Amino acid sequence: MRLLVTGGRTGYLGRHVVAAAAGHEVVAVGSAEADVRDPVAVDALLGRHRPDAVVHTAYVQSDPEVTGTGAGHVAHAAARHGARFVLVSSDVVFGGSGRPYDETAVPDPVSAYGAAKVAAERAALDSGADVVVGRTSLILGDGASKHERLFHEMACGAGGALFEDERRCPVHVGDLAAALVELAGNGIRGVLHLGGADAVSRLELGRLVARRDGLDPAALRGGRRADLPEPGPIDVRLDSRLAASLLTTRLRGAKEFLAP
Repeated sequence: MRLLVTGGRTGYLGRHVVAAAAGHEVVAVGSAEADVRDPVAVDALLGRHRPDAVVHTAYVQSDPEVTGTGAGHVAHAAARHGARFVLVSSDVVFGGSGRPYDETAVPDPVSAYGAAKVAAERAALDSGADVVVGRTSLILGDGASKHERLFHEMACGAGGALFEDERRCPVHVGDLAAALVELAGNGIRGVLHLGGADAVSRLELGRLVARRDGLDPAALRGGRRADLPEPGPIDVRLDSRLAASLLTTRLRGAKEFLAP
C-alpha cells in the first residue's frame, strides 16, 4: 500500500502514523509540500504521489480554513485520484451529554474548532464512497504529548487546575496510529469512533501520568470546566464498541496504558 500521511513530517499523531505504517510505502507530507487551503496545490500533490490511501491528520485548532476547508480539499483530491481517504476527527464535534456518543449521534458542536471538524467530516463523507471518518479523543501515552508535558509542569509547581468535571476517552497515540493504518488498508466506511476504553476526567488523567512518571499526583489540583464563561464540551465520552468489534487493533484505556 502506498500511503500518504498529511502532518506526517512534524505532526504528533502524523509522525506516529508514519512509524506504524512500517512495511508500507509511506509519503509523509507537511505544509511545506502543499498548503491544504489551496485546492490546486493539494490536487497536484496527490497527482504527483498517486497514493492508494490518504490519512489526514493535519489541522490547526485556531484556523477553520485549515481544519475544515483544507480537509475537504484533501478529501476531494483523494476521490479524484482514486485514493481511499481516512479523516481524523474529534469528540468535540459533540456538545456534551450525560451518556456516551455512538456513531449514530448527531454532531452538535459548541466551539469553533468543533464546528470546523464537523465541516471537515461533511466534506469528507460527501467527497466519495471510499471514506472513513475516525473520531477520537485526547491523544497521548508516549511521554512526549502536549498533555503529558503540561501535566509534568503542573505537578512540578507551575500552577493551574485540571478539570475534574470533564469526561473524555483518551487514547494511546500508538494504538490510534495503528488503527488509522489498519483503516487505510481495509474497507470500513462511514464514521467510526476511536476512543480509548476508559472515560476519565482531565484531573484523573493528569494524576495517572504523574503516578506513572514518579511525580506526586496530589500536586495536581482540580477545577470545574462548567464554571468557565464559555465552558465548551464537558462530557463527550465516545462509545467505541463498534471499533472494538471491527478492528484488530485494540484501543486501550488510559488506566491501562498509563499504569506504572
